[in-house]
Amino acid sequence: MIAKIVIADDDARMRQMLRQIVSSLASAVYEAADGGEAVALCAVERPDWVLMDLRMKPMDGLRATTQISARFPKTRIAIVTQYDDLELRGEALRAGACAYILKEEILKLPGVLLGELKNGGTNPDSSTLRQLNKTSAKPQTQEPLK
Repeated sequence: MIAKIVIADDDARMRQMLRQIVSSLASAVYEAADGGEAVALCAVERPDWVLMDLRMKPMDGLRATTQISARFPKTRIAIVTQYDDLELRGEALRAGACAYILKEEILKLPGVLLGELKNGGTNPDSSTLRQLNKTSAKPQTQEPLK
């Protein structure tokens, strides 16, 4: 079982849906409406996982992922987004995410979270991280997304 999960999404209905999908896996689920709230929750709650949307204001998911990864290296981050974009996948990997799940496939989320937990989280040999790596093979000369 996963002890704590933070869900960061600016859409309250999406947070509710994600909560329903993962609540049986966690002893506690917390919600944040943007990346800044997610970073603050991580400082207080020290979750095992953060389910992070990308496009949020005032702090987006990539910036929040970078901050959470740097400050709380044991917290694993799964990007949960509608954007199936190779450049975004690469940005997420560089920011510290260990999974990238499309919102249209969120029913796979429990398996991804449990699989990562079983494989040691951010272990570079985990299949989710390998998949994230494989799909982000973009030249590094690209400007980062703002």
